[in-house]
Amino acid sequence: MRFDVITLFPELFQAHLVHGVTRRAFESRQVDVRLWQLRDFGDPPHARVDDRPYGGGPGMVLLVEPLERALAAIRTDRDEAAPAPLVNFSPAGKPLRQEAVGTFAAGAVLLCARYEGVDQRFIDRHVDLELSLGDFVLSGGEIPALALLDAVARLQPGVLGDARSHEQDSFSADLLDCPHYSRPETLAGTDGVVPQVLLSGNHAAIERWRRDRALALTASRRPELIEAAERAGRLDAADRTSLSKRNERKL
Repeated sequence: MRFDVITLFPELFQAHLVHGVTRRAFESRQVDVRLWQLRDFGDPPHARVDDRPYGGGPGMVLLVEPLERALAAIRTDRDEAAPAPLVNFSPAGKPLRQEAVGTFAAGAVLLCARYEGVDQRFIDRHVDLELSLGDFVLSGGEIPALALLDAVARLQPGVLGDARSHEQDSFSADLLDCPHYSRPETLAGTDGVVPQVLLSGNHAAIERWRRDRALALTASRRPELIEAAERAGRLDAADRTSLSKRNERKL
């Protein structure tokens, strides 16, 4: 899959593409990332890409015409029968969810806005999807774009050391992930002992314990995810029993 990134700061992506486990996806071109410097398409003589907003106010706005030239160059280079979606990262966008990450099988064009944002006419003409990382403001779209690329990359075959890793991640099963433990078996303090079930070798019991802990953590911190899993029919009788016992302990 191919991702084309329109950005004023392509250098922000370089380290991410060559370090860490996800570099395998980028080096193999399973996730082919191509960076497009917006200033290469700016207005002469100084490659201008922004100007003050009509109506006054602080900040600058990215101009329509340089963005359209950049997008046209990308579309020509991709030479696709069906154009890849253009994604803009914005506080007004839909929250980026794990289930959406897997929908980018054909890749996308990622617009990394800066300053006060993008001229709305470009958004109205060209943007297919707006995404947000959460209810906070960043300096630009590069960090959300990196987050999406990382989330997509780790789903690709052979990228993670164990193919099952992403299947146990938070949100992959509509729940938060369970707690994890490693050596040493005992630490000083009352909370310093690894739960015995994890040392038992009983794989069925371990899986049940992990599922119960994931259910409990999700019910405590993100109860809306439990409600969504129930509506989607993803909770079985054992899950409901586990949640019921948890609720009884709280009474």
